Amino acid sequence: MAKVKDFLKSEIVLVVSFVLAVASMFVVLPNEEYINYIDFKTLALLFCLMAVVAGVSGLGVFDLCAKKLLNKTSSLKGLGLILSLLCFFSSMVITNDVALITFVPFTIVALKMSSNQKAIIPLVAVETVAANLGSMLTPIGNPQNLYLFSFFEMGAGEFIEAILPYAVLSLILVIVSSLVLGNGRINNSFGKSEKLVLDYKKLSVYAILFVISLLTVFRVIPYYITLALTVVCVLIFDKKTIKKVDYSLLLTFIFLFVFIGNLGEISVINEFLQSIVKDNEVLVGIASSQVFSNVPAALLLSGFTNKASDLLVGVNLGGLGTLIASMASLISFKFIAKEDVKTSKYIFVFTVINIVFLAANLLLYIIIR
Repeated sequence: MAKVKDFLKSEIVLVVSFVLAVASMFVVLPNEEYINYIDFKTLALLFCLMAVVAGVSGLGVFDLCAKKLLNKTSSLKGLGLILSLLCFFSSMVITNDVALITFVPFTIVALKMSSNQKAIIPLVAVETVAANLGSMLTPIGNPQNLYLFSFFEMGAGEFIEAILPYAVLSLILVIVSSLVLGNGRINNSFGKSEKLVLDYKKLSVYAILFVISLLTVFRVIPYYITLALTVVCVLIFDKKTIKKVDYSLLLTFIFLFVFIGNLGEISVINEFLQSIVKDNEVLVGIASSQVFSNVPAALLLSGFTNKASDLLVGVNLGGLGTLIASMASLISFKFIAKEDVKTSKYIFVFTVINIVFLAANLLLYIIIR
């Protein structure tokens, strides 16, 4: 019984997503269309990036980077600001998923080394919001932007004009949020006497795989080639890393894809959306994202409007709110669930921060609409 309770506590998102997927199967019976629900590119890329990050982490690279940063930073506020801005700006190019996979483990290591474990929950929550909102400024920042930019054949000017005001406001909010973490200090002499010997051969392999993964994000290399290369290289050079990949996260994504896909097949829901989406793209985009998450919401709502800019704003701001509003948020949660912290507290802090950011952006929308 104790093991069951521990599993439910550590894998609550997996369990909930499984229950939702199974429940939806009683409404939409399993059929050959189920396979179309699954975004195999996302799953393959997520696997590759998790393998790369796990391998690099195993080499001690995050420890080394954290020590170097800690030795140059004297305040918790400064550390939080740097990490949050890294998530915000890097997500514009490498997507919100990749930014979180890259920087959340780094953040946890850095805060542990500096004895600032209490800041893990608020900082990771801010970083998650920063990655989700920073990614909205470019067509390649997240999956919904890629889809809408292509589907509506949007121009770069139209895209930036629609999103820029919200991105600027969000950047200001990220900076302010990062600076209210507390007055903790960073021991800038921490670890100066320690030296870490890196395995540069393995590190080079992971660096190459990381670049290949980024090229897949940019649709330069097909995802199946990247997946094959990653599996082969890891098995040859560092096979123990295969065991470190978070397969429960991959299963969580699969269950959510099934649940969301089944919801889209229910005619009552489609008819309801058709009746309310016209001239309400932003608000409907935000609301539907809370249930479907913003990527499926973008796919679902794009067939009911020709107002690309409004829908773009809606599904991007829709990434704020619930934990599943943006699937990228699940990545941070999974890292948090592995730590000695209360997941319920993280969800509370995460939700409060999201509500504040969403309210501010909605106010801006009302002012400039």
